[in-house]
Amino acid sequence: MNKVFLIGNLTRDPELTETAGGIKICRFSVAVNRNYSGSDGERKTDFFNCVAWRGLGETVARFAKKGNKVAVSGSIELRNYEDSQGVRRTGIDIVAQDVEFLTPRGQSGDDGFESVPAQSSQSAGKKPALQAFDDDGDIPF
Repeated sequence: MNKVFLIGNLTRDPELTETAGGIKICRFSVAVNRNYSGSDGERKTDFFNCVAWRGLGETVARFAKKGNKVAVSGSIELRNYEDSQGVRRTGIDIVAQDVEFLTPRGQSGDDGFESVPAQSSQSAGKKPALQAFDDDGDIPF
């Protein structure tokens, strides 16, 4: 079974691109703190490169930005490639199957979320009046 769950903060704004076949792909990086401190007393952080495809990728690119806390579930994928000097390398990506946005709306000002304006009391119309409830004290069960 190849399954991974990460909770961390985006290290940069997501980058949405398109393949030659027209499929949307979003690349982003998540910083995850370890549960323990090193010998120097500081907590270490791991950085994971993530990829989200199609609609999920478009959603991540639209609503997430650097610094936002996210939960990512997906799988680990190894890819082999040759760098510009011809050296064979291996890259590790987290292929996201689900991304949940954990940063509350409006917490950091311009957080990339679309806000829905609150309805004013004047435009909301009148609220219905509360009606009296006849409670004879008997328990209904």
